[in-house]
Amino acid sequence: MESSSATPGVSTRREATRQKLYEAAVTLIAEQGFSATTVDEIAERAGVAKGTVYYNFASKSVLFEELLRHGVGLLTASLREAAERTARDGGSKVDALDAMVRAGLVFIDRYPAFTQLYVAELWRTNRAWQSTLMVVRQEAVAVVEGVLREGVENGEFSDEIDVSLTASALVGMVLVAALDWQSFQPERSLDDVHAALSRLLQGRVSGHRQER
Repeated sequence: MESSSATPGVSTRREATRQKLYEAAVTLIAEQGFSATTVDEIAERAGVAKGTVYYNFASKSVLFEELLRHGVGLLTASLREAAERTARDGGSKVDALDAMVRAGLVFIDRYPAFTQLYVAELWRTNRAWQSTLMVVRQEAVAVVEGVLREGVENGEFSDEIDVSLTASALVGMVLVAALDWQSFQPERSLDDVHAALSRLLQGRVSGHRQER
């Protein structure tokens, strides 16, 4: 999983190694589960020595926690960039939400193994990284909440909208629809899936039928 920018103070070489470890870990854990995946397997899949894993991460659990933080951070950044780009182009708040729906689909299409892992971990409550997962999840949802609040304030959306719940529902809609698409309807294109979700968004959030 690519980083949007190099971490300050960390060499490009070390950042590249961490990227390899993220990729190896997310693929292996998605395939066989966290408990069944060993540090040796992660190192072998990444093409590095076992000691390199521990040099970068104190343990397998720390690696996985940082993987979740890194992946959801990339998703959050893509949602924020979509909203900001729409604002620069003079689009409405519905346009911004629609752009974020597409950005979410693009992210999931690019990182399907991470998305499957992330959704599975959301429903587990006995993990050491649960608090971290809740924090990064809220960061992603907060981007959507911000657009919804601005839409309520400028009169584009009804002030009866439950901003927090609606934001969570929109994020959940994209995650579940995308996983269903990839698992059961892979013949459909990203544009096709986006169009279907866009019609749902236009009709239910804005209260108006989308014009074609």
